[in-house]
Amino acid sequence: MNNRLLKIISEKEFKKIINLNILIVGVGGVGGYALESLVRTGVTNITIIDNDIIEESNLNRQIISLNSTLNKDKVLVAKERCLDINSKCNITTYKTFLDKDTIHNINYKSFDYIIDACDTITTKVLLIKEALNNHIKIISCMGTGNRFDPSKLKITKLSKTYNDPLAKIMRKLLKEEKIKDALVCWSNELPIKTKDRTPGSTIFVPATAGLLISSFIIQEIIKDA
Repeated sequence: MNNRLLKIISEKEFKKIINLNILIVGVGGVGGYALESLVRTGVTNITIIDNDIIEESNLNRQIISLNSTLNKDKVLVAKERCLDINSKCNITTYKTFLDKDTIHNINYKSFDYIIDACDTITTKVLLIKEALNNHIKIISCMGTGNRFDPSKLKITKLSKTYNDPLAKIMRKLLKEEKIKDALVCWSNELPIKTKDRTPGSTIFVPATAGLLISSFIIQEIIKDA
């Protein structure tokens, strides 16, 4: 399935991709596209964590969300989809919510990268702390809701972010934890104001964020091959 990919990267580079072991926390709008792109690029060892079921409100932006998958566990649907793309994938699933009581239930030492695509700020901080403690690279996705323009996305240090309310809170919380900085995917597009606390969404920004994160990881791996 990777004949086309091997036209633009070497066998040595592809071997490094195959041997990656990646943890994705959240397989919704951002994490679902990160997962799919990694599987289609040849990554076979992936662990996914998500406690949610697929809801009708997910249909406008989440790649695993179909009418046929409504009310099913996201992790199980995501795993089935990955195996349908590449039957050799080793997909480990955890249907759980990561918080201070469950964060240590995962063996982080086995991972090369963590993709934080979850929505909960406290979980994001916990994941960054675990990554630092275990010397694992992590990319944490900031806000993608209430935005339209995917070209405004970028991956930088958290300290470089602006126009992102979530990133502002994260900077404060990491400072309290005495963590100097973190690598994040974020948008400099000002969020559109809505009439209530439920964020608006399109497919464009979360999908692009997921692809940007996975592309960043793959490019970082092959540049050192």
